[in-house]
Amino acid sequence: MQQKTAFEENDLSLLSVKDHVGTLTLNRPKQYNALSRPMIASVSTILDEINEDKNIHVVVLAANGPGFCAGHDLKEICNNRNEDYLEALFNECSQMMLKILKLDQPVIAKVHSIATAAGCQLVATCDLAVASEKARFATPGVNIGLFCSTPMVALSRNVSRKNAMEMLLTGDIFSSEHASNIGLINKVVKEDDLDKAVEELALKIASKSPLTLAMGKRAFYKQLESGISDAYEYAGAVMCQNMLTNDADEGIKAFIEKRQPEWTGT
Repeated sequence: MQQKTAFEENDLSLLSVKDHVGTLTLNRPKQYNALSRPMIASVSTILDEINEDKNIHVVVLAANGPGFCAGHDLKEICNNRNEDYLEALFNECSQMMLKILKLDQPVIAKVHSIATAAGCQLVATCDLAVASEKARFATPGVNIGLFCSTPMVALSRNVSRKNAMEMLLTGDIFSSEHASNIGLINKVVKEDDLDKAVEELALKIASKSPLTLAMGKRAFYKQLESGISDAYEYAGAVMCQNMLTNDADEGIKAFIEKRQPEWTGT
């Protein structure tokens, strides 16, 4: 189904914007949204556009068709088995994942079905994830002689080492309930409730100060890279900077005066 978007559409990914929520939809349904190089380029372009759009406070990453994302396009890889192509492919995919992390806006994965390999990596890369009870997750590269090394980066930063290694070493398919239990996703809902659950979560976050969301997201990922002492020093500086913003001043006054805050993003 074609969507009206705030930006130019293309065949491989779509963007719609409503109530400060941008929905980026993967759109290779017949290929289970496999990440070909053109697909990666399409998603990366839209991520750049989202990052510049101050009207978008939250992003939902969704997908059309029977699968969320089947990972890399193996047929494309088989037709281009040379070092230059493969280096470019994995570099471009990694840069796309980093763009999700570096977006000012929080990103919610809306997982309705199977997410494997780089598709599972996408889910792990998003800040939050809500999945249907029918969704399934796997890093199955080991089954075809290809360890999921790049998905491993995001996976190992979201779940415990032993749970990550179990997924990577066995290649098994895991249920959405298991994915929730190990921390890969936030919530499992019934298939018919997925749209509503994601919308409610997105709107709740979109109601917050966009400046505060951006500052908080950047700080969250940066402090993870530091030792605990450096993390506290950095977080304290961010807290001070945040406290001096107009939105923090407005938020505190609104709380004291028992009214809804009016954010300016400054």
